[in-house]
Amino acid sequence: MTGAALVDVIGGWVDQRIRGTAPENLPPIIGVSGAQGSGKSTLARDLAERFGAAVLSLDDVYLTRAERATMARQVHPLFVTRGPPGTHDLNLLHRVLDRLRMARPGDTTPLPRFDKLADDRADVSTWPAIEGRPRAIVLEGWCLGAAPQTQAALTAPVNALERREDAQGVWRRRVNAALAEDYVGVTRRLDALIFLQAPGFDVVLDWRGQQEAALTGVALSSERRDRLARFIQHYERLTRHMLAGGIAPDLTVDLDADRRIVAVRPGVETA
Repeated sequence: MTGAALVDVIGGWVDQRIRGTAPENLPPIIGVSGAQGSGKSTLARDLAERFGAAVLSLDDVYLTRAERATMARQVHPLFVTRGPPGTHDLNLLHRVLDRLRMARPGDTTPLPRFDKLADDRADVSTWPAIEGRPRAIVLEGWCLGAAPQTQAALTAPVNALERREDAQGVWRRRVNAALAEDYVGVTRRLDALIFLQAPGFDVVLDWRGQQEAALTGVALSSERRDRLARFIQHYERLTRHMLAGGIAPDLTVDLDADRRIVAVRPGVETA
């Protein structure tokens, strides 16, 4: 699947959301959510090109490496790994969204960037900038729009990582609390949410491996694949929850294992 092909399918739907902007002429915020490697970044980029939108990613507002190290010491060691709710700088995200929505002609808004190879926020001097007020803002992120789980659902571990490294459930409860207390504020800012629905969590390792190979330009070795398999376990609980209905999007795009579009449907049944 290419983002351009999907934009051809959903372009009219997106255009209606942009044209339905509030009288204040504020650009709508369109969210794109989905599992790792599902094509969120590609779709966001192609939506931006088609509709003159600015693109932001949750991946670019991670807490710095030092901030996550502090969380790992003070809260739980698993917070050293970026990705789950609680590892993003949402204050930074809200400030950038506010600046983009209220920008006047001639204003310049720097867009944060995160260096995944260095596992740290890129220097501010390297951030790209957008001038003026965009027609729309596309915000993409793997956990965007996810509903928190019930306390009962948090009891049993879902994988080896949780069994061995979060036996008491401290990490997963803190992640869930962040989702319920902080990330809901981001969800409420969205004027529309698109969910790229994977056929199951079992495809995520292959998708994420393809993504990493493209990022590094090096084929994935068996050792790196094993490390990646552990890494995506940090995402597994919430990804499975979202695939089972723990999200209420405005538009759901069902994908097959090769990321081809199976169906496009309004909304989804919530769990």
